[in-house]
Amino acid sequence: MSKQVFLGGVYLILGAVLGMIALSLLNGTMCAQTRSKSLPVASDAVPSDSVRTPNSNPIDPARKDILPSVPPIALNSQPGKYTPEELVNIRVYENSNRSVVNINTRSVRQDWYFSETLAEGEGSGAVLSKDGYILTNFHVISGAREITVTLFNGKTYSALVKGVDPSNDIAVIQIGASPDELFPVTLGNSAELRVGQRIFAIGNPFGLERTLTVGIISSLNRTLPSRVEPRLIKQVIQIDAAINPGNSGGPLMDSRGYMVGMNTAIASKTGQSAGVGFAVPSNTISRVVTQLIKHGKIIVPTIGINKALQTDKGLLIIQMEDDGPAAKAGLRGPKIVVQRRRVGNMVGNFKTLDRSAADIIFSVDGKPIHGADDFLTIIESHKPGDVVKVGVIRDGMKTEVPVTLELSSDDAELERQETEPNWN
Repeated sequence: MSKQVFLGGVYLILGAVLGMIALSLLNGTMCAQTRSKSLPVASDAVPSDSVRTPNSNPIDPARKDILPSVPPIALNSQPGKYTPEELVNIRVYENSNRSVVNINTRSVRQDWYFSETLAEGEGSGAVLSKDGYILTNFHVISGAREITVTLFNGKTYSALVKGVDPSNDIAVIQIGASPDELFPVTLGNSAELRVGQRIFAIGNPFGLERTLTVGIISSLNRTLPSRVEPRLIKQVIQIDAAINPGNSGGPLMDSRGYMVGMNTAIASKTGQSAGVGFAVPSNTISRVVTQLIKHGKIIVPTIGINKALQTDKGLLIIQMEDDGPAAKAGLRGPKIVVQRRRVGNMVGNFKTLDRSAADIIFSVDGKPIHGADDFLTIIESHKPGDVVKVGVIRDGMKTEVPVTLELSSDDAELERQETEPNWN
């Protein structure tokens, strides 16, 4: 009886021990599951579509041959470190900043006592090609006797002026750098720009190299006074991105990394940024630089009118080339009137101009003419050999005169020299 009691007690103790072990294991598993649910999830918890990596920002992937390769930004270690907007800013800058150069100039000025003093200036520029062509503003290099260009790697090269277009404030200079050091920009289509679109200005304000400022397009189709009277720079882009002295000539980029303009001026009473900046559009640049590189200047047709006076009715012709297109077509300038007069004891013939006999130009190809810039813009949009219909007021009546445009004598000589074979 005592033996059975003893075995029963052993079994009872053994069962209790096994129950405690099972309960402990069960509680341990539940605690482990509870702890795993309370732990924060790592990078996988961030939705993949909430952060755009540099490779997914709106820069065209087809431009890998033009845009320099940039090491990817590591986001896995710190998810959400950069916002989508910041990623675009970063990518545009890293793909574009090596295309921006610093331009320093030296010129000589004369003071009131006719002594010469050395003047220094600085500005920005953008690499156009692997051949060393650099785009900048005409006013950056105007009058310079010495021009130096500093690349992103700190190397400095002397530059020569290849061609200038003062009327659009555009210049092309050239340096002898290795192609491996040059990262050209790609010109975009400024006709596609819209007000409110984000833009990026890169330049060297106050000598601070390759500085990025961000803003939006505030307005389009502005006009600026040109350095060539009475011309105007047209289709100018107005921006609110901060640009300051030294930014002139630097590129204005869109969010895809294309150059859509060249920073050229600010509206300010202090000479520093007031949130109103202006850029020459890329479509004007595209049209101009090809001719500057090839000819050193802009070759445009001429109509053979050297001087005109603006009136409330249009442009009054004052002077024409004797054998120019306008004269050949029969347009009329002032009539020379010879009168015989006595002045004291002397009698002689005196010549005067009768401006009432001159034609007044009020339209070209049906487009109204309000000033000399309107007239020149229409003429220069054509090619030599094109025929334009010039609307004039003659003897109080309106009529149209067809005029065949020609190359100017200087441009014709330049073209002849370029096409003439060199037998040396």
